[in-house]
Amino acid sequence: MTLLQELINTLRLEWPDNATLTLLARLCINLFVVFILIKFIYLPNYKKTDLLLTFFAFNLIIFLITYLLNKVEMSMGAAFGLFAVFSMLRYRTEGISAKDMTYLFLVISIGLIAAISQNNSPLLLIFAALILLVTFLLENGWLIKKEYSKQVSYENIRLVTPDHKHELLEDLKNRTGLDVHRVEIIEFDFLKDSASITIYYY
Repeated sequence: MTLLQELINTLRLEWPDNATLTLLARLCINLFVVFILIKFIYLPNYKKTDLLLTFFAFNLIIFLITYLLNKVEMSMGAAFGLFAVFSMLRYRTEGISAKDMTYLFLVISIGLIAAISQNNSPLLLIFAALILLVTFLLENGWLIKKEYSKQVSYENIRLVTPDHKHELLEDLKNRTGLDVHRVEIIEFDFLKDSASITIYYY
């Protein structure tokens, strides 16, 4: 009977202390904010799921490392240096667009803020809400008109000159059906009488 009682006491789960509850609370807030950012802002605008693992993995690793380092003496310069190292990481095997890098920077920032919030949950929620609100307004064109771009190959090289800028824009509008308002010439191919250009439209 004594052996059975000792076994039960060994297996009995203790209620987490305040430090553990604080960690779990901040981790839940962190993951919830990232979920809202990716699910309701990133995916509806870009329809890309190949970076979901990257976003959540980076966020979680940054949160855990920063939370652990926050328990030891650490200078402000070292903290910002660590943040800079992680924020500049990118894959060498595949190019990541500026928009994807921006979202990667956001999830890293959210993890960092959640880890160093020092038991100040209201402030953490305010910062998280501010990030989500500004990102949502910018992505949906409520603050400024959202501009899109696309790279195309254009064969009417005669119009790719400063003197025919207006004709070029009109031709691109008629061909693409897009509200093209400016173009950027990337390169010419005089052998094929074509040019590679980037069109910008609303």
